[in-house]
Amino acid sequence: MRVGSTGGDLYWSPDLYRTIRAGAWDLVHCQGIHTSVPVLAMLAARRSRIPYLVTFHTGGHDSRLRMKLRWLQWLVLSPLLRGAAALIAVSEFEAALWHRVPGLKHVPIEIIPNGAEMPSLDPVPDIDRNLIVSVGRLVRYKGHQRAIAAFRELVKLRPEVRLRIVGSGSYEASLRRTARRLGVADRVEIAGIPGQDRVAMARLFARAGVVLLLSEYEAHPVAVMEAASLGRPVVVAETTGLRELIARGLARGVPLDAAPSTIAAAIARELDAPPRAAVPLPRWDDCSKSLLKRYRLLLGSV
Repeated sequence: MRVGSTGGDLYWSPDLYRTIRAGAWDLVHCQGIHTSVPVLAMLAARRSRIPYLVTFHTGGHDSRLRMKLRWLQWLVLSPLLRGAAALIAVSEFEAALWHRVPGLKHVPIEIIPNGAEMPSLDPVPDIDRNLIVSVGRLVRYKGHQRAIAAFRELVKLRPEVRLRIVGSGSYEASLRRTARRLGVADRVEIAGIPGQDRVAMARLFARAGVVLLLSEYEAHPVAVMEAASLGRPVVVAETTGLRELIARGLARGVPLDAAPSTIAAAIARELDAPPRAAVPLPRWDDCSKSLLKRYRLLLGSV
């Protein structure tokens, strides 16, 4: 099916509406809520009297205007969401967020978390306590610029440390300029790992002294959970769904507006802490089983 894009993150699918209307579908599951694609799917399913469910999968954005307008977008979508056979959030934070939308306060929202599963490694790499890994797409709201600023302060405490930023995106040039301006460019490596190369990502996480995610918005961060599942210490910003990981003891939190020296001190404490054990977390199979159970319940009630 054709999918169109403006070249950024604005997508539409001109054939989706017709395909749903013309097919004999039992159920329509919309994954995501930010683009026009799930809206078209909900409209088509509703017009065809096909039960539909929605998993929100909310995310952040670099545009302050887009983030402010998002509440209005959700308010407009409220009638379509009230008509869904089921609404699914990936975290308690996300469920609470949608319950604040007028018209959805008393609508049931099921929580089915993302999975966190890394491939087995043999042999398991040695931990490099001088390796700091900041993970996430290279966009402003993911907070890599905060990681670089904190890293400069961390060098004063631990002169041998290095920073590896893992991701790709439009903010890369700005991050490189920040590293040069702060005088740490020779210690900062910025490079992505292909999404399909799960072994390479697992090896990097397994070696890391500390993993960082200083993001402004995360509903349920998969990468951080994957690092925690390998027993790696994690430092995150005290925001959005990241607070749930802090509350569960899976990560150390720092205020989003914390001074670089404060973040550096938090990283240093994790580097000096005793090794952590790997943490068993929900797997993708668990996520799939929960969705399958929901599908069967919905289809059994049709």
